[in-house]
Amino acid sequence: MKKDLFALGLATLSLLGVSDSFAQKGKPLYTFPIGVESYTYRASFPKNVIATLDTIKALGITDMEGGAPKGYTEAEFKKLCDERGIKISATGGGYEQLAKDPTDAINKAKALGASYIMCAWIPHERGHFNLDNAKKAVEDFNRIGKAMKDQGITFCYHNHGYEFHPYEDGTLFDYIVKNTNPEYVSFEMDILWAQHGGADPVALLKKYGSRFKLMHLKDLKKGVKGDLTGGTPPENDVVLGQGQVNIPEILRLAKKAGVKHYYIEDESNKEYEQMPKSIAYLKSLKE
Repeated sequence: MKKDLFALGLATLSLLGVSDSFAQKGKPLYTFPIGVESYTYRASFPKNVIATLDTIKALGITDMEGGAPKGYTEAEFKKLCDERGIKISATGGGYEQLAKDPTDAINKAKALGASYIMCAWIPHERGHFNLDNAKKAVEDFNRIGKAMKDQGITFCYHNHGYEFHPYEDGTLFDYIVKNTNPEYVSFEMDILWAQHGGADPVALLKKYGSRFKLMHLKDLKKGVKGDLTGGTPPENDVVLGQGQVNIPEILRLAKKAGVKHYYIEDESNKEYEQMPKSIAYLKSLKE
């Protein structure tokens, strides 16, 4: 009986002009809440927090990485987000402050309702990230991560491109991953900065899989040649799917690795134009 119904269903799809292969491959690839990194709206939040949150809600975004804007406490900002169905799942902290004492960042994360704290930059001479920088980061990250785990928070380091400086048979990023304790230190992959730094986000996911807990979704303009500075002009940040990053394969592997939170981060100066297109692209992807 079930086989007959299945055959009938395929026949119906055929009559509607839908192929068998489409019927099997028509499931959405992206099945997680649409998330945003609040830095995307860095020009809007200082002008009008309420209007910015209303814009985010109107786009169907329900997951955010960010902190309380100037003039708001964490509790106040969380209340505004809660009222709009937006969960703050992750927030950030500066390296120096976290290394000195992560307590304040932990308290702020708890007040926001966040489960993750990410750090996005290791102090170094720009363009010259070296082994000493990496060793210091490993030492600090293990200590910071343990303090956070003891408080129920997961610490993540967010790559920024410069970590892919060659080292031994790999890179300094490999050194950081291999020498940090997986119990205390996880990672947030920024797929644009991985690509820009000369790494392959697909290969990184295959190699380190479950070490990645969070992901920044962004795309690098075609033809742009990256470097190890961790910087690129805003016009090189394009709509998802229009650049050189292999987003469909990254999403397939990230899902397999267990990444649960994906934040679109648009660093262009055209976020109001580009964000709806990036969201539409994510929703258009099929398995």
